[in-house]
Amino acid sequence: MSKIQALLGAVLVAASMTPACGGYLAPTDQLVAAEAATRSAREVGAESTPQAALHLKLAKEALDQAKQLINDKNENANYVLIRAKADAELAIALAKEADAKAQAKKTADQLAGQN
Repeated sequence: MSKIQALLGAVLVAASMTPACGGYLAPTDQLVAAEAATRSAREVGAESTPQAALHLKLAKEALDQAKQLINDKNENANYVLIRAKADAELAIALAKEADAKAQAKKTADQLAGQN
């Protein structure tokens, strides 16, 4: 086998390993980020704040949808994962906001009781 044939064989192997669907790679980074944000939302108590719980639910649904899409359409899955991560991050922010408001009210009530 000549060097040219070996090089051509290597190129063909590499070409066969490129992803289908227009060359769009599976959005594994987005999947990991969305899953991490969803996990963080649960850890900060998003499930106990109605608005945060809604966005956490949306994030979970988007994650499930994206996992299905990854098998078929990586580009679409990427966009769904971006949405899932955004919903999870919004759930985190809403849960933290609710906690901060509760703490502020508690502090205000304590100060009012001292006067």
